[in-house]
Amino acid sequence: MNVRLDPSGPLKGSVVPPADKSISHRLALLGAMSDIPVHLHNYLDAADTNSTLRAVEALGALVERRPDEIVIRGTGLREARQPEGVIDVGNAGTLMRLLPGWLAGQAGRVFTFDGDDSIRGRPVDRVAAPLREMGARIEATDGRFPPFTITGARLHGIHYELPVASAQVKSCLMLAALIANGETTIREPEPSRDHTERLLVAAGVPLVRDGDTLTVTNVDELALPGTMIVPADPSSAAFLIAAGLLVRGSRLVIADCGVNWTRTGFIRIAQRMGAIVLGDLEDPTGDAIPASEPISDLDVTAGPLLGTTVEPHEVPLAIDELPLVALLGCFAEGETVVRGAQELRVKESDRIAAVVDGLNGLGGDLEATADGFVVRGTDGLRGGTIDSGGDHRMAMLGAVAGLASAEGVEVRGMDAAAVSYPGFLDDIDALR
Repeated sequence: MNVRLDPSGPLKGSVVPPADKSISHRLALLGAMSDIPVHLHNYLDAADTNSTLRAVEALGALVERRPDEIVIRGTGLREARQPEGVIDVGNAGTLMRLLPGWLAGQAGRVFTFDGDDSIRGRPVDRVAAPLREMGARIEATDGRFPPFTITGARLHGIHYELPVASAQVKSCLMLAALIANGETTIREPEPSRDHTERLLVAAGVPLVRDGDTLTVTNVDELALPGTMIVPADPSSAAFLIAAGLLVRGSRLVIADCGVNWTRTGFIRIAQRMGAIVLGDLEDPTGDAIPASEPISDLDVTAGPLLGTTVEPHEVPLAIDELPLVALLGCFAEGETVVRGAQELRVKESDRIAAVVDGLNGLGGDLEATADGFVVRGTDGLRGGTIDSGGDHRMAMLGAVAGLASAEGVEVRGMDAAAVSYPGFLDDIDALR
């Protein structure tokens, strides 16, 4: 579906972004592993998260979709059922990288993963390698790509140092550790999203964080609280924030947004560029692992921006929003540089190439580097055409660029936004 976004007048009003995708995925998986029924409120109804619900159903969990909640009656930690066919993850990279942690320990059962064309190009070796160290049997296409097959085995704890900070790899290993013999310790070079840690603490898992190291001990059962509420997604909110910052005269309120400190890297970078984004952001929690997620309203006002440099240690906490940093850089004074973001090359698309080529095609002045990009501010974008390439975040990036551009932008493949934000265009229209 191709959609044209014309230059917009000031965006005004209040909007609640969709439910958090990362937390929705994790709650569905942990609900399937839990020994008591879990009632999920505000679960994200989108392509990726619905793939997760179908996956846990295939593994034996009962999923009841009610008008105001999702109820999951799980199998317990060690009783996942071998499905009749493949586990189709669709376009859900989070599902593809987290679920193997649980299934690797289901001794004697076989699970095959597959997905769409985009997923088949996304490597799984970063979860496969440590799982093999724990005793898992994994066979992947060309050694590292989907389709891949896991044969469940008895796992044992390991000490693993993540070569790159990754919440997905970290979470996969934590799920495997729940049913592995002994302790598992995981060291990450930089902080990454901590939703899995918080949910495991809420479920009674004896999880300990000591600086950059997590220790997970196996448990007999998992018991999430009976009712869980998913906050609004800060990654989805980031596109609304960017629109509010770039469209002249705009003043928005982003309501009920998750402000977990491991998810607000984009907001802090934008604030450093001079952006006016006000809210009660969570401060880093140190070694303490909260059992809940903080929520705040965010007040966004358009204004002038200055270029900045995003250093490698900032990247894990803003990885999904770095394309928006590039967009802000097009409207900012001076240069904006992002370093240490090679992870963007193995997202739904090579987002470094896609962002640089896409924004240059709209009149930007960007240069790709091996691990990021350089943006030379041009006081805005002319407009033109951008292709999402099937990547939901590229589709929304093009839409925001169109609102702030001089001539408007046609987004080819705008329907890709439904992966994480099905009502994005409707919310934008309500603010215009």
